[in-house]
Parts: sequence; structure tokens; C-alpha cells
Amino acid sequence: MSTTVPATSTARFTKAQRLLTPAAFREVFDAPERKLHQSHLMAFVRTNTHEQPRVGMAITKRKVPTAVARNLIKRQIREQFRVKSSMLENKDIVFIVKKSIKELGNKELKNEIINIFKKIEKK
Repeated sequence: MSTTVPATSTARFTKAQRLLTPAAFREVFDAPERKLHQSHLMAFVRTNTHEQPRVGMAITKRKVPTAVARNLIKRQIREQFRVKSSMLENKDIVFIVKKSIKELGNKELKNEIINIFKKIEKK
């Protein structure tokens, strides 16, 4: 009896897919090719010279005061990026929170993130 593991593609979120340095964030903020808006979130998008898309998040305490809420946003952005990264071109994407998300539920937040990634995919 042989046990074979099915070959599934594991889309992972690696360190190479993250914007890490302040200089990398500054490049995207200073000269974005596109700015994508939703009611609570905004994404700055710029083409990069790397072999893959990268994502960064600038979520401030002023807009999202609790660490639990900030981490929730970050987890949801990372998960959607992980799922969609194979369909994205070589782009640097930085997410920011435009206004407080207190009245926003998890489903609405996830929909805003998905809508931004759909707009990035279309172009």
C-alpha cells in the first residue's frame, strides 16, 4: 500500500515578497503609478525590478488604535496577497488605512482588500 501525497501548489508568503526597508516604502509613496481607493483602504502601486510582486502595509495607530485590529488587517491583506500573487505582475503594493475601521466588519474589510487586488490584476 503506497501513500502518495497529491502535488498541490503551495502559495507561500515569503520574506522576499515583503517590502522591508523604509527606502522601499519611500519609492512607492514618492512615485506611485496608481493609487487605488476603497472607502477605508488605499493602495499605492508601482512596478518593481524584482522577479515577483511585493506587499507592504503602513497601518498607523491613529487610524487603527488597537494592535488586535491592526494585526487583523495585516493578516487579511497577507492572505489575499498570498492567494493572488501568482496572478500579479512585478508590482510593489503598499496598503494604508484612510479612515477608522471601527464600523467595518471582517467581511466588508475582506471585500475591500479583494476589490483592490482585482483592480491591480485588471491592468
